[in-house]
Amino acid sequence: MAIYLIGMVGIAAFSITGVVGAGKKDMDLFSIILLGVVTALGGGTIRDILMDANPIFWIGDETYLWVSVVAAIMAFFCIRFVKNTYTLLIYADSFGMCLFTITAAEKALSMGFSYPVAVLMGLTTGIAGGMIRDILTGKMPLLLGREFYATPALLGATLFCALLHVAPDHPFNRYYGLTLAFGLRCASIHWGLYYPRFLLYKGNA
Repeated sequence: MAIYLIGMVGIAAFSITGVVGAGKKDMDLFSIILLGVVTALGGGTIRDILMDANPIFWIGDETYLWVSVVAAIMAFFCIRFVKNTYTLLIYADSFGMCLFTITAAEKALSMGFSYPVAVLMGLTTGIAGGMIRDILTGKMPLLLGREFYATPALLGATLFCALLHVAPDHPFNRYYGLTLAFGLRCASIHWGLYYPRFLLYKGNA
């Protein structure tokens, strides 16, 4: 039950980032709702297609769909009162990404996939929704920036799987993984942490 409710929080958070990500593009209410829903459900839909999960999660339980719709509508009317929308975007996006990463990894393991596959499925789910949002709104995906973005989610999913391997019956494994992922991501946002230059691809000038 707890993981179900946590998943709903993640859906709402990502739906809100879809609305915030629209910025000042003068989109109408329907377009905003559609963007929020696609952002919220896109990553999980890709995950279920890749894992051949039937039915896709929001088709099997329409609560996910309605939560994303309601969150988008509320964000549409409330976002005008938020002064720094970019800060809200990056923190909400980070929470949704890290949360979806852990829940997707857990679902992959429950379906019998290996730990490496679970980590990759978690990461794919976590970053896909944000990438879809950024592409649809004409912005450079956060994934392509220099700062730590996907790496915290990758490390969180890895810790989660490692803890499950060592202590499979521990009830808080998912929370440890989520805390590590979100904590590292928040640290990278707050202190502007980046990869060192020798790990950056320079390309041809």
